Amino acid sequence: MDKAAAERAKAVEAGRRAAGNGRRTRKILLIEDDREVAPALLESLRGEGYNAELAPDGEAGLERATRDYFDLIILDLAPPGRSALEVCRELRQQSITAPIIILSVRSQTIDKILGLKIGADDYVTKPFDTQELLARIEAHLRRAPGGGAAPGAIYQFGAIRVDFRRAEVFRHGTPVALSAREFQLLKYFVEHRGATLSRKELLKEVWGYGGAPSTRTVDVHVFTLRRKLEADPSQPQFFQTIIRLGYKFLG
Repeated sequence: MDKAAAERAKAVEAGRRAAGNGRRTRKILLIEDDREVAPALLESLRGEGYNAELAPDGEAGLERATRDYFDLIILDLAPPGRSALEVCRELRQQSITAPIIILSVRSQTIDKILGLKIGADDYVTKPFDTQELLARIEAHLRRAPGGGAAPGAIYQFGAIRVDFRRAEVFRHGTPVALSAREFQLLKYFVEHRGATLSRKELLKEVWGYGGAPSTRTVDVHVFTLRRKLEADPSQPQFFQTIIRLGYKFLG
């Protein structure tokens, strides 16, 4: 996990540098079980400047999608393994909010409707034109929330309203006093909503620790955010603990 967290932190930093130059590299997860199709799709995505990763089957795709943040997910799975519809449904049940595009040979209207109803954002039938697929990807990324980019001036989840420009937080309209570090931690959670964040990553990105100090600092601050922002801190709705991995924000 430490290696995965380090790789993820490195990717986040690369994205920030790109954003500073006016561009943030978008991450795309391709869940593709066809070994002949996968290389061509990856090449096309990377040729457009995307940071594209491949998961060779549904299980690997679910594992990658729940451990890291992706701006968009492409699903192309066929029997006998888990179908694209099953994986799509599971991704949404795991609170993955990235746009999902399903690629399928099934062209019946009912199949498309089912795919969209269970959480897919688009359904592309095969064979398809690669340039059309890339155009659809660009359109979905344009409409999608910033995800790993900086949040907008106002962000709301449940009864909580956050004004990032004024550094103010309200609960049911009443101001909530957060320390500077608590606010920074909340901001980082919002910027990476849906992603599993390790304690090591949070210590590095929010506190600026370069090593791995044996400290409960992160746990204490998360507990404080729960106490101040959750309706029931003992059963958190937004700041979830991921056993043996870290935390995930589901705002």
